Amino acid sequence: MTAILEVKEIITRYGQSQVLHGVSLEVGEGEVVALLGRNGVGKTTTFRSIMGLTPPRSGSIRLKGVELGGKKSYEIARLGVGYVPDDRRIFPDLTAEENLEMARRLAKKSGGPWTLARVYQTFPVLEGLKASKGTTLSGGEQKMLAIGRGLMKNPEILLLDEPSEGLAPLVVRNLTEIILQIQKSGVTLLLADQNIKFCRKVAGRGYIMEKGLIQYKGTMDEIWQNEEIVRKYLAV
Repeated sequence: MTAILEVKEIITRYGQSQVLHGVSLEVGEGEVVALLGRNGVGKTTTFRSIMGLTPPRSGSIRLKGVELGGKKSYEIARLGVGYVPDDRRIFPDLTAEENLEMARRLAKKSGGPWTLARVYQTFPVLEGLKASKGTTLSGGEQKMLAIGRGLMKNPEILLLDEPSEGLAPLVVRNLTEIILQIQKSGVTLLLADQNIKFCRKVAGRGYIMEKGLIQYKGTMDEIWQNEEIVRKYLAV
């Protein structure tokens, strides 16, 4: 397995408060990897560190061997890291299609497999909503739009922060199928979520976080079958 993303011993602070205490993980090309843990354990901070939004104080983050430390967020995005934050960040006054087109215009290069037509093929509901303003979309629709917008930039790896959070069970099932379709298309994904049932259906491997550290790692089947680990780190 060739690692596309390598995170090694990163330490990240918000002011005087240290949140990450030496986080290390890697994602192989074409994989779907889950970063698991309850709210507040450091999952979002790990993603923000990778994207340069909250730069680590120490450690290393490499994308296909290129060091991302010290680079601006827009530079990291242009190198091929897509990011769908947990609050989606949809442009509320733009239509769904304008949100998607905005991402295409800012893509690192012209062309690529993910076009407007392909996004609509993957998310049929968005085609019917293409003239609707972002502010009128439901939470599930905004989640799909945010993922579609991330794909429009044709990233090397897509980071999905809490993709299943707050969604109805039927929407989560649809999202599961969509993520599997995206993986089959060749996109590498790293997703942060606390829903182990959802992650088990879409991810091959997982890392469990607690108190800003990776406490356990393994295949999703290994994690699922380890009742003690699940109870200790993931039970609500």
